[in-house]
Amino acid sequence: MNTKSSMLLAASGLLLLSGCGKKLGQFQADYFSVNPNPLEVVGDRVPATVTARIPQKFFVKNAEVTVTPYLCYNGQETASTPYTFQGEKVRGNNPTVSYDNGGTLTIPVMYQYNPDMMKSELQLAFNVTQGNKQYVLPRVVVADGVVATAALANAGSVTPALANDKFQRIINEKYNADIHFLVNQANIRDGELKTASMVDLNEQLRTASGDSTRQIAEINIASYASPEGSLDFNTRLAENREKSTTDYMKGALKKDKITEFGELTSNFTPEDWEGFQNLVSQSNIQDKELILSVLSMYSDPEQREKEIRNMASIFDQLADQILPQLRKSRITASINVIGKSDQEILNLVQNDPSKLSVDEMLYAATLTGNNNDRLDIYKKAVESYPADYRTYNDLGLAQYIAGNYNEAKKDFEKAAKIAPSATEPQMNLGLIALLDKDYRSANQKFGAAAGTPELNDALGTYFLMTGDNAAAVKAFGNTKSNNAALAQILTKDYSKAKSTLAGVTNPDALTYYITAVLGARTNNDSMVNTNLRQAIKLDRSLAAKAANDLEFKNFNLSAIL
Repeated sequence: MNTKSSMLLAASGLLLLSGCGKKLGQFQADYFSVNPNPLEVVGDRVPATVTARIPQKFFVKNAEVTVTPYLCYNGQETASTPYTFQGEKVRGNNPTVSYDNGGTLTIPVMYQYNPDMMKSELQLAFNVTQGNKQYVLPRVVVADGVVATAALANAGSVTPALANDKFQRIINEKYNADIHFLVNQANIRDGELKTASMVDLNEQLRTASGDSTRQIAEINIASYASPEGSLDFNTRLAENREKSTTDYMKGALKKDKITEFGELTSNFTPEDWEGFQNLVSQSNIQDKELILSVLSMYSDPEQREKEIRNMASIFDQLADQILPQLRKSRITASINVIGKSDQEILNLVQNDPSKLSVDEMLYAATLTGNNNDRLDIYKKAVESYPADYRTYNDLGLAQYIAGNYNEAKKDFEKAAKIAPSATEPQMNLGLIALLDKDYRSANQKFGAAAGTPELNDALGTYFLMTGDNAAAVKAFGNTKSNNAALAQILTKDYSKAKSTLAGVTNPDALTYYITAVLGARTNNDSMVNTNLRQAIKLDRSLAAKAANDLEFKNFNLSAIL
């Protein structure tokens, strides 16, 4: 071999060593960027994207690198899915990085969130394979900490759906009786005063007059004339029927010594075309459609009557079947049945619940703001009325508010078994699924609860916990709750979030903590300090949380914590 050939062979060996044989250099932190940085909780996960920009002359051609993103926290580490890329001379299906030109790679990252991750580092670990050799390169830190504001979403703060009572303190009852007259007559015949409806009406009035729980609110007399004949004559006839019926009613009240009857009112209708039309439409008269057509064609009463009289055979049927029913006075007694007072109901709940209806018992629970008292009432309601799904559903509601979620679930399941189509137990079972992070089941249950008034808050919380913040805001609507405000903060609608937090009916420690977060995001030092102090006063555990919360990284909390 000559000298020239030896020199060429040496040069090619040097190239081989530099391009393929040399060990891959260390990765530098500035090769990588992370979005977002710091990481953020979305729903109950921590997603991010790591972008690697590999410089020229770095990635050797025969190297294969597996990058594993680790989130390191509190002495632990959680790995995301490893990602592999390779040099130009590696046979494989992974993304390729050029030695001469470098390259850009995207590495998806995802972790299931737990609270210790607030104070953490995102580290990238590198395992390299070159031919038959494997080695590990030093890790690099590419992001610090996790903003965990979305994790403040709390299904436990959602109020379950109440199966409402139907209690009415005053129930209005109406009793009717008709007095019929002969054609062109206004005198009341004795037989008309002995009909079953008249006897019952008078008995109801006498009973109500002597009962402190019943009150006669009004007695009304409406008198009519059938529409045949002239309007002037029918007007006088209807008016006379009104007078004779009113005189009778006054005498009957006086005879029965009924003095408290609200008001006795009366009115008359000269020609009852509306009643005529209704009776015809409900009749079996063969040509009733023709009659109804005539009524719709002519608005003048006299023309109507003339056209109907022209149909002689039809008019005979009307005279026999319809017109006699229109020659009447109708007496209507309006009687209020007055139920138990609130105090009477509460006394009976404690001392003799068997004397209460299911609606009175469910109503009793709404008279107290103490959840322990509600629990006691609902338990008694279940004992007395186990076949009514509302008793189990509302007992479950009180258990849920008390944090007894296993007991609440049992009660909701019993309610759903009794009434499978009832929407309230379905929504409440959806909340139980949401607590368990069984989002599929929660979605199904909420779908079966369509129309439930409380569903907006539940659905909004579902979307918040599954990471769809925009859908959460839409679902919450004008709901005033911690979760609704949180959704607005996460979508950066800070003005609306402030209004929502101000409208929370019973603010708790979390309400004040979320308000402090809002203060941090709007750079309001006073809002941060005031609300964080109140939050920690109500719940001391929030001090440790605030100390690690990156929302407050630009604020001095030493005086508060």
